[in-house]
Amino acid sequence: MTNQEKMNALEEIMELDEGTLKPEDALDSYPEWDSVTILSLISWMDETYGKTVSGEDFKNLKTVADVIAIMEG
Repeated sequence: MTNQEKMNALEEIMELDEGTLKPEDALDSYPEWDSVTILSLISWMDETYGKTVSGEDFKNLKTVADVIAIMEG
């Protein structure tokens, strides 16, 4: 999966229009970045990659690029 595909998946999870997110964007600048989104992303990563990531891991994420990096299989 390319980084663009990962960003598209994140936009879908956050219910944003395609092309909204940029890697340098701060996550906390989006009201859609909330606990429900994090839980959805954790579930998506488990289903897509078989990768378990804790909510605690997500507390350290600051940018969209950080999320893309943690999505690496």
